[in-house]
Amino acid sequence: MRFSNKPAIYFVMGSQNLKAKAPLTALEEALEGGITHFQLREKGTGALTGHALRNFALRCQQLCQSYSVPFIINDDVELACSIDAAGVHVGQDDETAFQVRQLIGEEKLLGVSVHSVEEARLAIQAGADYVGMGPVFGTTSKADAKKPAGVAGIIEVKQEYPHLPIVGIGGITPENADQVWRAGASGIAVISAITNAKDIAEQVKAFQLSCREGIER
Repeated sequence: MRFSNKPAIYFVMGSQNLKAKAPLTALEEALEGGITHFQLREKGTGALTGHALRNFALRCQQLCQSYSVPFIINDDVELACSIDAAGVHVGQDDETAFQVRQLIGEEKLLGVSVHSVEEARLAIQAGADYVGMGPVFGTTSKADAKKPAGVAGIIEVKQEYPHLPIVGIGGITPENADQVWRAGASGIAVISAITNAKDIAEQVKAFQLSCREGIER
């Protein structure tokens, strides 16, 4: 499986990211709205573990499959392999991308978080299908997030590796997403702007509109 170069609305969520809605309800609404990828990122205070995590992952996977949306797991390679997830996303502090590619095989998606041209080069060598870059803007979703980098890093990597799909993440909203699209991103990854939305499906549609506006400008 390879990461599609069509504009991606990539939803990232864990069971602890929701306040007003049940996680599976939020995921189904996001799928209804038209997200193209879903990543289960179960980290932080109150995160599920063991059987509870596996059961939750399976329910998320079933929902994604019913909408033909790739189900990707953050960091937990063992879980991803055991339930045959569509792919794995790893950061710079997790297992190396090369090790992960060896474990998951050639058919599954591999995403790698990068912050520079050099890290992007290493991710490509390891067999990454796409890279995530951020935080683009200020974010409260990740306690360990680095300082916002704007879209400069995306532009740099895109100039060096024009065919590499880049997904921008961090503080992206429908109001500022056009900047990310214009920088050359193939997708935007969103946590809080979707999980905190009153109408999640409508919020996803607003992100789709931001892509068209970003491309047309």
